[in-house]
Amino acid sequence: MMKIIDAHHHIWRRKDLPWLMGAMQPRIFGPYESIRRDYPIEEYLEDISGRNIVKSVYVQANWAKERFEDEVAWVQGEADRSGWPHGIVGYCDMTVEDARPALDRLKKYPLMRGIRHQLHWHENPLYRFAADPNLARDPNVMRNVAALADYGWSFDLQVFASQMRGAAELAAACPKVTFILQHAGMPEDLSPAGYDYWRQELKHLAGQPNVVTKLSAFGTFIHKNETGHISRILHEALEIFGPDRCLFGSNFPIEKIWTDYGPLVDSFLIAASDLDEAVRTAIFHDTAMKVYQLDRAGSVAGRPKFGKKTGA
Repeated sequence: MMKIIDAHHHIWRRKDLPWLMGAMQPRIFGPYESIRRDYPIEEYLEDISGRNIVKSVYVQANWAKERFEDEVAWVQGEADRSGWPHGIVGYCDMTVEDARPALDRLKKYPLMRGIRHQLHWHENPLYRFAADPNLARDPNVMRNVAALADYGWSFDLQVFASQMRGAAELAAACPKVTFILQHAGMPEDLSPAGYDYWRQELKHLAGQPNVVTKLSAFGTFIHKNETGHISRILHEALEIFGPDRCLFGSNFPIEKIWTDYGPLVDSFLIAASDLDEAVRTAIFHDTAMKVYQLDRAGSVAGRPKFGKKTGA
């Protein structure tokens, strides 16, 4: 059985997440009553049982902004207790004039591997998170993201297709930082024109050699686990980035709204079943190991080096 690294999941206590404590609101992933509760590491480990998941990466889950260190401290404590996860992507406000004092507060946590400050904006308010569509071009954001290189950390980049030109400028301005595109750029318009536009902009962003992409959360806009849909996006992203710049993530427990972990992994494995073993090993294990530096302890390391796109 293939060893798999889950490079994108969450755990949480409901009381820590304002968006889970408040009233139900329309969200991109649809009704979410089933996850308005605690999702502890024990449940995650039950979910992945029998799937040969060997390591995982926690991604920030939108605690209150001022509690950014509390979030990392709690996840680090859960990892110290349970052995999972193996890397942490925390939150830091990258729009402030100087984020380094906040980053300095996080560097004592040995599992810290990167920062996610979600930049995605969409003309549809339901899909909108950031207040400004051009945050990637903000001088403060550029300066603060560039500073991540001093910590050996990556930046989890969340944008829609319409923002990928600005995201490419941000990546070009920060050549020593690895950018990890969330969810293959979140293709939400699946019409022929919308899909072509996503593919075009994804190719432009992939022109920056320090950008990689997660193959994750493909059920977000269709609210189901569909193998054909996963296969289509996976193969497009793979053709554009190559296997050593693509990495699998489950996006649990968000995807748990409409599927169990086993069927989700099965869909990805079936979608990738026509690929060479070396390509599948890269997607499901090796790229995540390299990108998130999961083989190191807490010391600062340089940006991983990626080869040219090999295609698939």
